Amino acid sequence: MLLPETPALLALRQAVRAWTVAYEPRRRVVIALSGGADSLALTAAAVAETESVDALIVDHRLQDGSDTVARSAADQALTLGCRTATVLTVDVAEGGSLEAAAREARYNALRGARADRPVLLGHTLDDQAETVLLGLSRGSGGRSIQGMAAFDVPWGRPLLGIRRSVTRAACVDLGITPWEDPHNNNPEFTRVRLRHEALPLLEEILGGGVPEALARTATQLREDGEALDEYTEALLLRVVVDGEVEVDTLADAPTAIRRRALRAWLLQGGAKALTDKQLRAVDALVTDWRGQGGVAIGGGTPEARLVAARRRGRLILGFEDRRRV
Repeated sequence: MLLPETPALLALRQAVRAWTVAYEPRRRVVIALSGGADSLALTAAAVAETESVDALIVDHRLQDGSDTVARSAADQALTLGCRTATVLTVDVAEGGSLEAAAREARYNALRGARADRPVLLGHTLDDQAETVLLGLSRGSGGRSIQGMAAFDVPWGRPLLGIRRSVTRAACVDLGITPWEDPHNNNPEFTRVRLRHEALPLLEEILGGGVPEALARTATQLREDGEALDEYTEALLLRVVVDGEVEVDTLADAPTAIRRRALRAWLLQGGAKALTDKQLRAVDALVTDWRGQGGVAIGGGTPEARLVAARRRGRLILGFEDRRRV
């Protein structure tokens, strides 16, 4: 399909071209296609700028007629020039957050079907701004407001510098009608309220440019974070001995590096859903040692909890029988 040379489509093609140069020189990609404007516009640009595009469409079966929507998206993918278009049917776990469960099922299906190719996602600058605001609400430091990466293997996001209005304009230019997911207007979802209530209000109060500013902040923090991670890796090589942390050596490190090192060590040791409160409590074992007991960390078993403790000048990580607590 020969694309018209409109401003919207040219911007999309440039974004995809820059992404492939940076991350996928083979120019063979998979598109996670929902049928919405963002992923359809991305599909069109990817077909024009890469050698091989295969579309994967996930049917979550959460709405009546979802199979029809999926088949329609597959047909649109083939019309746009994709080599193949495959519908993946998934089961979404019940209980907890429906949004999170659907996302987990979707990503698992995409990961299983991608072969050795990156999966391009239609996340835009607007999605990035919403992600930063959600991260701010968690209050867990710079890492939580770094937003989404342009490439986090196997997930590629070429459109993080593109506004949602551009993808919609591209669909108009192409003469295609995107699917409008009713979930995108359901105020039960926090992200939807950010999109339709919080961000427009911030734009009004601050005089515009808020999504772009939030996206720039995410990029800057991600760059800073990458540099800090390099220093952290070097520190870990010095302080971790036989899986245990030498307290005196770690205590001399700057706070930002020290806590990153502790976080990495805890995660490597099996910690799950590590909170800022837990991390600070473990850090206190290094910097404010008063003989206090160990710190329970998420990631244990029903029978035993995972605990970080200080013993003979080292931090150790082990299991403690819950019946003794």
